[in-house]
Parts: sequence; structure tokens; C-alpha cells
Amino acid sequence: MWSGWGPGEAEAATALLNCLTRELAEPRPGGGSGHRLSGTGRTLTVGAGRWPQPPLAVDGLALTGFDALVGLVEEELRARTGVENATLGAEIRDSRDVVAALLSARAAASARDEKPVDDLYLRSEQALLAGHRYHPAPKTRGGGVRESWLPYAAEAGARYPLTLLGVREDLLGGEGATGAIDALWGDAAPSGYRVLPAHPWQLALLRAHPTLAPDTLTALADGRMRVLGRTEELAFATSSLRTVHLPDADLSLKFSLEVRITNDVRRLWLRDLRWLQPLGEVLAELPIGAHLLADQGYRTLAGHGEEGWEAYAVLQREGLAHRVRPGLTPLLAAGVSEGFAGNPLDGLTADQALVWWRRYVELLAPPALEALRDHGVVLECHLQNVLVAVDGDGMPGQVLFRDHEGVKLTTDHHEALLARFGPDTPTPGVSPAKGRDRLLYCLVVNNLWEIAGAIAERHPSLAAELWPEARRLLADHADLLSVSHIPGKTNLLLRWLDADGGDSTYTPLHNPFAG
Repeated sequence: MWSGWGPGEAEAATALLNCLTRELAEPRPGGGSGHRLSGTGRTLTVGAGRWPQPPLAVDGLALTGFDALVGLVEEELRARTGVENATLGAEIRDSRDVVAALLSARAAASARDEKPVDDLYLRSEQALLAGHRYHPAPKTRGGGVRESWLPYAAEAGARYPLTLLGVREDLLGGEGATGAIDALWGDAAPSGYRVLPAHPWQLALLRAHPTLAPDTLTALADGRMRVLGRTEELAFATSSLRTVHLPDADLSLKFSLEVRITNDVRRLWLRDLRWLQPLGEVLAELPIGAHLLADQGYRTLAGHGEEGWEAYAVLQREGLAHRVRPGLTPLLAAGVSEGFAGNPLDGLTADQALVWWRRYVELLAPPALEALRDHGVVLECHLQNVLVAVDGDGMPGQVLFRDHEGVKLTTDHHEALLARFGPDTPTPGVSPAKGRDRLLYCLVVNNLWEIAGAIAERHPSLAAELWPEARRLLADHADLLSVSHIPGKTNLLLRWLDADGGDSTYTPLHNPFAG
């Protein structure tokens, strides 16, 4: 369908069209076909399918080529907002170029007869070639040359050694449990030092950082910090890029990256690190019948101000071995939605696919809904933060939630805890209304909607059955799910207005639970 478009442009165009039709379009008056663009009043028509695709037309005239689509999006945004943005176009094109580079890397690996990683979990983590399907620049890598980021790209199957730093004991900061790091590499640190693993891409970025580079050089020169070498173990890049998995050690580590990926520069911000332990205490006691992988603690380099504290931070996440039930294989839900070799949705009959959907809904939705309704905890249960563990037949047997960073607490349940660090400290607190919006977006729009789309794409006959079945299964939660519209995050508008990624704004979408 995308004949005549260049490498990476089909994936990039799909994301742009998704954003355009979700955020800047409305139904045409009188129920006509196509989308009325709310900024200019033009009519956009797109081909049918799970995601928009050619043929593309504006006011009946064919729209051909990626640059023409980018121009249309920019024109609509100017008309809608009255604001100019000189950088988003470059981000969009960088995202396209990244996908093109990833496609080239995959083709080269195939030509060398390199086989995908055997571990199905890692294969699902490394499946997201197109990235966030509702973001204008889902694969941007900050405009860096491909040689700077490609060795660490999950979508290209990256695995690499980490760099080990030695930090003088009195300058090792952090909180919580990070003993797994010492168990693996503690012997590498000389007397008086502690080991601090570092992401090699982050170290390269820091060498060019305007304020942190001089501090780093000084610390290395005067012995406060040493480069100890590289790990023998290879770390596998996962879907978030800054989180790596070491399968033999059953350990995941999350780093800072001084690069904008989707809406944010991907640092481990102090505002979030400060709440790591309090949130961990709340989540550990959450009686919702589901497993939450604990972010157990972090360590970092102290003595270089807040920026240095964030830039060198590494977070230790609980492993999978003791959480995943025997006989089950964990898979990233985003990978199941996107597709990979070994995807459990492939090869199912329509009846089996409906059973798959039932089990997934029953395992995923009630714990997330109960966490909000009964405990005031908003789990960020979007596709990249949910693992679905499947049995030998590929059927869901367990769901696991991960990543404390995006978890929110509603102010009606957690007033005392949210005041722990004083009134001037940013908190993960949200009002009950905002908590509900955030949960419905993550759970319904960014998770169930996409899984339902993946199933219906394989079995069109099920399209009319999936949501009625989900409504039946979740009848006990009608109080949360009965609204006529649910919020869809406006990533295109957020980037055009250069808003902080945490300043989410939403557009109302039809609620599939409303019938």
C-alpha cells in the first residue's frame, strides 16, 4: 500500500496520521466519509485498516510523499493553535530516518543469516520497530548520527557490555536495595570504592554535555571516580532503550539517557527518585491479586549537584524468575500488539483468540481498576509497562506490572504520605478525577484498544464481539467504565506546544465499553 514511499516512511506516516485523525480531526457534518480537519476545515480521507494508510487525499486531491504529509500536519497545527514550532518537523524526520536505519540493520542481520534471539521475552521487548503508534516522532534519537545510537537499539537486537565505574565510597549516593549490582560486579571495585554500572551511550552523551562534561573529567582526574572496565555479561536493550535486561543474572537496570525519546529527555529525575521508596512501600502492600515488579533501589554519583545525581543514576529492578509462575513465559504486551516471531496471537483460531482476549482482560483490568477504586493507586498500565505470561499453548496465565516512575497516588487516599517531603516538593499525587483519566487512558486506550486491534486484524469476525465480552467480564467495575468518552493523550499537540511530557492533555474518544 505504501509503494513510492521511502524507507521508514510508512511507519512514520502511520504515526502522523494516527495523531492527525485523533487530535485534529472530527466527524464530517452529515456523516460523510473522511475526517474534517478542525484547523483548516479540509477533508482528509485515508485507506481502511487497523491504522490509517493509503490512499490518502485532502479535499479529494491525492496526498503523495512524506514531506507533503509533514507539511499538512504543520499547517493544521498552526491553524489550530496559532503557534509556530521550528523543531517538531526535524524530530519527525529524525524518527523516520531512525526507522530506516533500523530496517537497514535488520536486513543486514538477515543477510548474515543472524537468527533472532532465542529468548521469547527478549524478542518481544525488541519488537517495537514502529514504536508508539500515536506519537508524531516515536523513534527520534535526538538527531544523533546512527553510529551513536544504533549499537544500543533494541529494535536492532542490541546486546552489549556495560561500563563499570568505581566511585569513592563517600560519594556513592542512592537509596534502597542495590545488592544485586554488588553481587555481580562488586569485586571489580578497588578498596575504598563502590561499583557503579553505566550505560555506554549515556557516558558518550555526557562527554558532550555542557555542564556535566567538565565535572566528569575532574572527577576522573582526581580519583573520585574511575573507569574499571566493561562487564563480561552482555546487557540486552529493551523497549524503553534505557532499561537493559541481563538474563543470566535475572536483573534489569534502568539508566538515565540525555536524549529526548518521545516526549521527554529520559533522565531518572530526582523528583521521581525521591518517591521510589515511598511508592514501593505502597505497591508492596497493594492487595489486588497481581504482581508488581519492584523497583528496589538506585545508586548514583554524589557531589556533582542535582544534574549529576540524575545523570549517573542506575535503578535496580526486581527480576522475573521469582515472580513468573512455573510453566509460563513472560512477554511484553507491546510486543504482542506490534508482532514478532513467536507472537502467541499468531496461529490461533477465532475461538481461541476470543479465549485469549477473555483471559487477558480478566488478568489485566480488574487489578488495575481495583488499585484505583479501593486504594487510590494509578498504575501506568500501558503496553510497555505490562508483561503477559503465557502457557505452552500461548494462553495468558498471569499479568505483571512494572515501573514505579509513572505510578500516581490520588490525594483523597494518600494525603499524609504525599505531604512527607513538605509542601514545596513535587509529588506523584493527582486528584481522583485526574487519576481516573490517567488510568482509563493507560488501560483502555493504550492497552486494551491496541490488543483488541491486533486480534481483530487477525480475525475480523471477532471485531464486534471483543468489547461486549470485555463489558460482561468487567460488570463489577461499571462505575469506572461507564463514561461515554475516555481520554486519549494528545502527543502531537504536546510536542507542537513544547509542553513537558508530564503535562498530559487529552482529547475525548468514544468509550468502547459504552457500546
